[in-house]
Amino acid sequence: MVTYRLLIIAGVVLLISSLATIYSKYYSRLLFIGIQKQEKALDQYEVEWGQMQLELTMLEEQNRLELVAKDELKLVMPLREKIIYIKP
Repeated sequence: MVTYRLLIIAGVVLLISSLATIYSKYYSRLLFIGIQKQEKALDQYEVEWGQMQLELTMLEEQNRLELVAKDELKLVMPLREKIIYIKP
């Protein structure tokens, strides 16, 4: 009788342990999928950051060109009424 109870207790413990292992594996897979999604988003943000850095560099270069044109070449922006727009 005692052996039968120990066998049942061992079976229940084994069942609980196996269910805990299955849940742990499932949860780790969910976490891994979440990490993969976050890494993909990080890659996208890094690409966007690089594009913004490039755009900033271009804008700074245009501003530098305008400053050189004003300071060194003494160029001025024409009055609005003096600008002629050409339609293609």
